[in-house]
Formats: sequence, structure tokens, C-alpha cells
Amino acid sequence: MYLTEYRTPTIGTLTLASDGTGVTGCWFNNGRYFGYGVNESMERSDSLAVFDRVRRWLDRYFAGETPDPRELTLTARATEFQLRVREAMLDIPYGQTTTYGAIAKRLEAETGRRQSARAVGGAVGRNPLCLIVPCHRVIGSNGSLTGFGGGIDTKVRLLEHEGAMRDGFWRPKRGTAL
Repeated sequence: MYLTEYRTPTIGTLTLASDGTGVTGCWFNNGRYFGYGVNESMERSDSLAVFDRVRRWLDRYFAGETPDPRELTLTARATEFQLRVREAMLDIPYGQTTTYGAIAKRLEAETGRRQSARAVGGAVGRNPLCLIVPCHRVIGSNGSLTGFGGGIDTKVRLLEHEGAMRDGFWRPKRGTAL
């Protein structure tokens, strides 16, 4: 397992991880689930081809382009449920948002099993591929910018960058990764 860093122009440094083939992690350095999904030790390697691809993808994102996350090979570990939630997040278009409840309804339709917004929130919160898999585009059904491991300020900056901030969005006063 390998790691490197990427310095963003607006939200600080991200740590990237790879198994040598795909991206296994992209974490905010201040994130509450930093390192989630990687159980083995990581060796620094700044020159892997996969890291070059991710850096170019991130450069395009921060330049205001809308690169497709599916351009990258994503190999982060996840449960079946987390993979379904990840797929739902990958389908959220740049500059738009959805809710935890909407993702739960989508999964219900796909599986025929009842899903809760709270369970979706747990999977979104443990997303090991922050920014690439756009967990920042998921908000509370009441417009709350809740539950973001990178901090609400970072979520706001990313939504502003994408032109996705709306007047009805609001910051929670307590809890949920402020």
C-alpha cells in the first residue's frame, strides 16, 4: 500500500493511497475517518502512475472542470452496502446535491429492502475517497450541511467551488463533524 499527498488550492492537503493499481484512499488530513479502509502500513511513493492520474484529475477539478470520477480506477475496500452508496454518490452531477433520504430511496428501489437515511449517512461518512466520490454533495433533507468528515467549512468551500450552494442550506449548530 502506498501514499502521497496533494496540496489543493482551497481546502488544504489531501492524502492519497493506492494499492499500486487503483485509488484506495483520498482523505482530508483533518478528516475524522482519516485512513479508513486501509489496515496495512503505507509506504510513501510520490511517483506511482496511479497518483499521477489522480493529481491530473484533481488539477482539472480545482481548475473548474468537471472530470468524471469513473475515469479513475477506484479500488477502495467497502461492504456491499457502502459500494451501493458509493455508486449513488458517483451519480450526483457536478454542481448538484442530493439528500441521504433520496439515496436511501434509490437503494430501496434497487434492492427491494427498506433502507434508512441514517444508514446511508454512516456509509457516506466513511467514504474513503473524499472529493473523488463526492460525499460533499450529500445534504440533510431539510437543507442542513450535516455529517461531513472534512468539516462543514470544507463542505461549504467545495459546494461553492461547484456553484452548488443554495440559499436554503444551513450549518448545524452542534454535532455532525463541524
